[in-house]
Amino acid sequence: MQIEGKNAVLEALRAGTAIDKLLIERGAERGGIGGTIFRQAREKGIPVTFAPREALDRQSLTGRHQGFLALSPDFSYASAEEILALARERGEDPFVVLLDGVEDPHNLGSVIRVCECAGVHGLIIPEHRSAKVNETVMRVSAGACNHLKIARAVNLAAELDALKEAGLWTAGLEADGEPIWGTDLGGPLALVVGGEGKGIRPLVRRHCDRVVSIPMRGKVNSLNASVACGVAVFEVLRRRTGGN
Repeated sequence: MQIEGKNAVLEALRAGTAIDKLLIERGAERGGIGGTIFRQAREKGIPVTFAPREALDRQSLTGRHQGFLALSPDFSYASAEEILALARERGEDPFVVLLDGVEDPHNLGSVIRVCECAGVHGLIIPEHRSAKVNETVMRVSAGACNHLKIARAVNLAAELDALKEAGLWTAGLEADGEPIWGTDLGGPLALVVGGEGKGIRPLVRRHCDRVVSIPMRGKVNSLNASVACGVAVFEVLRRRTGGN
């Protein structure tokens, strides 16, 4: 897998992500973020190759390498058990987000970024009908993929049941649910966010303890999946940190 862009490469280095080789545009290692990337790569013993911009353009899969391109093994997914273990290590109630059918890599990358920023312990995505963590997702997440535990599930409904057995209550985010502002979001929580245009599948919805919604006042009655997820997870964070 390729990691492209200054921020994504820097966050991969900071997180200790395995990197086989780093390509840097000649001159881009001088000062600023570029200098930090170069120093950290050398300290970690990662082979660095300097090349003209044209060479990185040919190698790039996104066209947005910004002069930095890291070659890494395929993304290593976590397990749901590792996500719950992280919450225990931090002494916090587990907060897990599950995505049901988010197939756009840009949306997935944005969801990963907002979840990591909001302190979510982990994200669970389906093995099928879902975008995978790839170069585009890494770039859009601004490197958050390297800091958030991401697991894959064969059956999302069964995964929700397993989380319930572990003591979490489950909530689906849909347009026809009870307003999220007045809903008790305390305690161990698994939040399900549906895909673009389709929402949460009926089978998965039936495995949610409750359904919550984000109140709308405009003429457009829906939000992009990543935006809706961002609103919801930061509302949970606000409640957990005692915000009014």
